[in-house]
Order: sequence, then structure tokens, then C-alpha cells
Amino acid sequence: MEKKIEKVLILGAGTMGLQIGLQCAAWGFDVIVYDLFEQALEKAKKKMNKLADSLAGHNRVSQEQAVAAQGRIRFSSDPEFAGRGADLINESVPEDPKLKMAVFVQFNKICPAHTIFTTNSSTLVPSMLAKATGRPDRFAALHFHDLLLTNVVDIMPHPGTTTRTMDKIRSFCKAIEQFPIELKKEQHGYVFNVMLSGLLESALTLASKEVASIEDIDRAWMGIMKTLVGPFGIMDSIGLETIYKVTDYWAGVKNDSQAKANAVFLKKRLEKGELGVKTGKGFYQYPNAAFLSPGFMEGIR
Repeated sequence: MEKKIEKVLILGAGTMGLQIGLQCAAWGFDVIVYDLFEQALEKAKKKMNKLADSLAGHNRVSQEQAVAAQGRIRFSSDPEFAGRGADLINESVPEDPKLKMAVFVQFNKICPAHTIFTTNSSTLVPSMLAKATGRPDRFAALHFHDLLLTNVVDIMPHPGTTTRTMDKIRSFCKAIEQFPIELKKEQHGYVFNVMLSGLLESALTLASKEVASIEDIDRAWMGIMKTLVGPFGIMDSIGLETIYKVTDYWAGVKNDSQAKANAVFLKKRLEKGELGVKTGKGFYQYPNAAFLSPGFMEGIR
């Protein structure tokens, strides 16, 4: 009999890892959140109750599920303990392919043969990491967006992913109340992120070339598209460290001078500790960001 997915291992105790872990636990799965750094685990533990309440507050789970979810999550910095009983892994470590591959090599030695490996990578494609997993047939990208805002997930196989693996991942998504968007071929950035990255790259280019102010670039997008947030507000929400790593990585891969200039533009913020919403300051000050003020769009209808 084929092993059912019952135990989920989340690699990486950052915001996305904790969100994904809570979502899985809310729908009855036993979850271990693993991180190499005890400090990251302690931080995640402190955030867990508030984030669970937020999921319930956004009607992603019920209040009862949010409470029960916290009882189904364990935290560990011990890879042997974390990996030995896992049925499915979802990896959310930083967007560094060498780091991701090293983590997969490590857990391939620990996890049972049946364990399905997935990556939550925002920009890398699974064929870049498949060999390192040691189980390319049981590997695919399973990419989550902000779970407070949407239940859309991306499933992206690589040429070696089996139909059985795709079936199990698809069923798992439905079991945790996520709607899967399935890609027919590999694509850096999936579907939504391809469209979003074009917007963010354009905004960074305009700002780094000093064509217009950050505020006016956001006003242009918000005023014409009638959105509540512009590209720089979006970047603050994602986290400027993540935006920088992605921008810098592809600047090197493509040897693109403008992308390199955009990375330098972002790095200046990082050097000042301005990482976005999570540090209280990025392109805007939080929690009362200027673009949330009615006066921000004054005169634009």
C-alpha cells in the first residue's frame, strides 16, 4: 500500500515557512518546522499564535482550526529528528541554489525513500535542484503565495517528475484547501511572479535611474490600475532582502548592467537595515505607510 502523506516537514522557519506549516497543521497534518538556527526557531515560536490568529481573521481557517494547528506543530534544529518520519518536505530556505541543494543532499540521506521533496523557491526551476534531492522522480516545485491573501499555489514539475508524484502533490494541495495552478513546462517565476517581476523590475529601473520618485512611481500604478498598493509597497511586503537576492542573482546570470544597478539601489536600503514591513521601514515607514493615507493619492481620480 502506498504511504499516505501525514507528516509534513517545513525547511526554513521564516515567515513563509511558518505560514505554510500552520496551513498544513490547520487541516490535520502533523508538522515539523526545521531550521539550522535556534534563534530563527525561537522567533517563529513567538510569532506562531499571532500568525494563526491572522489566518483565522482572514477567513483562511476557522478559529478552532487555528488553535488546533498550534498543537500539531513542532520545531527542531535536529535534522535527524525532523526528517526521519517525513512524508512530504516543503523547502523555504533563502533563494540561493547552492544552499538549497546542500539542504536537499542532507535530507535525502535522512528521509525515508517514499518522502516527496518540494521547493517553495520563487524564482528557481526544479531541474536546477532535482539531482541534489537524490530522488528526482519524487521532486517538484510547490510554491505558495501569501496565505493571508490567497489560496493559490503553483505546482511545477521538471522532466523527471513522475505522474504519481504530481497526483500526490495535487491531492495534498486540495487537502490543505489550496487551489493548484499547474505549469505544463518549467518557467522561472511561475505564472503570477513572472508578471509581478516585470512590474517590480520596471519600477526599480525607473527609481534607480531617477526618472521619478518612489512615491510617484507608486502613484502612477495605483492611480491608473486602481490598486491599494504600488510596486514599492509590494516590495516592502515581500521583504527587500528577498527582492535584492533575486535581483542580484539574475543580474549576475544575465550580466545585465541595469539589473546590477537595481541591485545596488536595493543594497543601499539593506545596509541601513531597511528590509521592509518586517523591520518597520523599507521604502516606506510602517505600520502607518504613507500610501495608506487618503492624502497620498490626492488629486488622482
